[in-house]
Amino acid sequence: VLILSQDSFYKVLTAEQQAKALKGQYNFDHPDAFDNDLMHTTLKNIVEGKTVEVPTYDFVTHSRQAETTVVYPADVVLFEGILVFYNQDIRDMFHLRLFVDTDSDVRLSRRVLRDMKRGRDLEQILTQYTTFVKPAFEEFCLPTKKYADVIIPRGVDNMVAINLIVQHIQDILNGDICKWQRGAMNGH
Repeated sequence: VLILSQDSFYKVLTAEQQAKALKGQYNFDHPDAFDNDLMHTTLKNIVEGKTVEVPTYDFVTHSRQAETTVVYPADVVLFEGILVFYNQDIRDMFHLRLFVDTDSDVRLSRRVLRDMKRGRDLEQILTQYTTFVKPAFEEFCLPTKKYADVIIPRGVDNMVAINLIVQHIQDILNGDICKWQRGAMNGH
């Protein structure tokens, strides 16, 4: 089982974008913030059984690092991120689409805690949230919920849903679900 994050595919920023990012004035929650071509190529190569190099992104400096992570093919690939369903070419690669539906207060509190660990101050975090994060969620992320095969309410607190997903992955790994069944289940 391989877990990949969409966050690894943030675009390399220009000097101007980098300066904005350091001030909390760059929208990382917009679809244009991601290198969708690289993301698609990387996922396609993994599906084809190829070894790939995945970019490493530094969230403190807002930059893609020179070093990459070598990723080997896997039976199950979990690809997570806020906009993984936004691009149709990428969305169409998935056999099972999960949308984790979490309360907005929980999303905000998690973001505050995470960004404070990254050295940002509370005022900058809240300004960025109200200026970019919340509007981008409503405009770009939330509408992609319609593409989900399964919507998981309450996120990590929904143990029933999590256990069902874990069982599904175990069935795939045990060979209890073959490729033609997975395709038939998802209309492919």
